[in-house]
Amino acid sequence: MKVEQVLNCMFSRWYPVFKEVSIKSHIITLPQEFIDYLNADGVVLPESTISASASEEQISEDEIDWNTDEDTSTAEAPSFPEFESRVNYCIKDLSGKVFPKLNWSAPRDATWISFDQTLKCTCPSDVYLLLKSSEFITHDLSQPFNHCEDYKEGDVVNVNYQLVLRKWISINPSMEFRCFVKDNKLKAISQRHHNSFYPFLKKEAPDVVKDIQGFLYHVIDRKFPDSDYVFDVYRQDQGKLLLLDFNPFGPVTDSLLFTWEELQKNLPITGTIESMSGQIPAFRYVQSEANIKPHPYQAFAVPQDLLDLASGEDPNKLIDLLQMKIQSQDDSSSSDSDGENDDSTEHALGVTTHENYDSTPQTRHLTGAEQRTEPELTADSNIAVHSHPLRDLESENQTDTPVEKVSDLPDSSGNT
Repeated sequence: MKVEQVLNCMFSRWYPVFKEVSIKSHIITLPQEFIDYLNADGVVLPESTISASASEEQISEDEIDWNTDEDTSTAEAPSFPEFESRVNYCIKDLSGKVFPKLNWSAPRDATWISFDQTLKCTCPSDVYLLLKSSEFITHDLSQPFNHCEDYKEGDVVNVNYQLVLRKWISINPSMEFRCFVKDNKLKAISQRHHNSFYPFLKKEAPDVVKDIQGFLYHVIDRKFPDSDYVFDVYRQDQGKLLLLDFNPFGPVTDSLLFTWEELQKNLPITGTIESMSGQIPAFRYVQSEANIKPHPYQAFAVPQDLLDLASGEDPNKLIDLLQMKIQSQDDSSSSDSDGENDDSTEHALGVTTHENYDSTPQTRHLTGAEQRTEPELTADSNIAVHSHPLRDLESENQTDTPVEKVSDLPDSSGNT
C-alpha cells in the first residue's frame, strides 16, 4: 500500500466520478481552527450549538442548575460561525438527517455516545460530538499514512481535510458487502456486518456474487485509478447496487471474514461460495449463530483503563490495582480489630466460667445467636454470674435469690 493509493480513496477524489451510483453528499473544507478543535483534548461544544439545541427542546432556565464552584476552571467554548452556518445549510438540503465522516473514516466507534446509538445527525452539535469522540477521526487527522511502504515518520503529505455530510438513508445491514479487488479482479466478498447471522444469505449468495461482479465490470472497472482497492456496496434489490465507499487495499482496512495474509497472496482463496470458475471471487458470510464475531466497536465504549487491565498491556495499572486491593484489605483488618476490642468490653457483661478440670480459666461470652451446651455440674464446679444491666431490670420484681443452677441462666430468648 502506497501513499497515493490512500489519497485516491479520499471521498472528494472518487465521489465526483461515481456520484450517480452513490448517496447524495456535501463536502465542506475544514477550517484550521476546527481541525485544531478536533485535535484538542476534552469535549466542549460551541455555545451556539448548545443554545440552538436548548431552544428547540424548549428548556427553561429554571429547569437547569447553574450553580458552579467558583474555584473550578471552565474550558472556553469554541466558535465557528461561518463553518457552522455551512453545516446547517447542508443538513437542511439533505432532508434534515445526515451521516458524517471525514476524508476516509466515519466515527463508527463513537456511536455509543449518541442518543440512538447511530451516526444520524440532525444538527451541528450532533456532528461535533461524534467527531470529537472518535479515535477513527483522530487517526485520519494524525496518521493516515502509517501503513504505507513509501511513507516515513516525519514525511509531510499535504491533505485538504474535509467534512463529508451524506444524506441519511435506512440501510438493511444484511445487504452490505465489502469487496476486495486485486489486479483489477474481484478476489473476495465479505459480509459487512459479521456480528450478525442472516439465514437467508445462503440462498441469496449466488445472486449476490453475480450482482457485485456485474457492478464492478459495468460501473467501477477502469474508472478507479488503482488496480488494488476495496469498495463497499449496498444491495438494494436484485441487480440494483449502491456504492458506499472506497478503501485502501491493505491492513489499514478491516478485512472482516478474511485475513490480509490470504488476500495479499497471488493465490486463489476459498469461500463459503465460489464463482463458476471455482477460484474467484470467494464469498464469505456468517453461516450460523455459532460463527458470529463480537461487535467490532464495543470496546470503544469501555474505559481504556479497564481494557488495559483485561489485556495486561499496562503492568503499571495492574500494580496500582493490586496495591488498592491490599490497602482495602488492610483497612478491613483494622475495622475487624476495632470490633474485637468492642467485644472484649462486652465480656465484662457476659458469663465467666471457672472449671477445675482445666488449669486455664476460660471466658465465654454467651450470645443469643449461639447454639451451646453447658458443661455438666460437679461438686468441684463453680458458676459465677456477673451483674448484667438487662438482667437487673428483669429481676426488679423478683426475689434476690442466688443462682445455683445452670437452668437459671437466660436462654437465647431472654427467658429463664
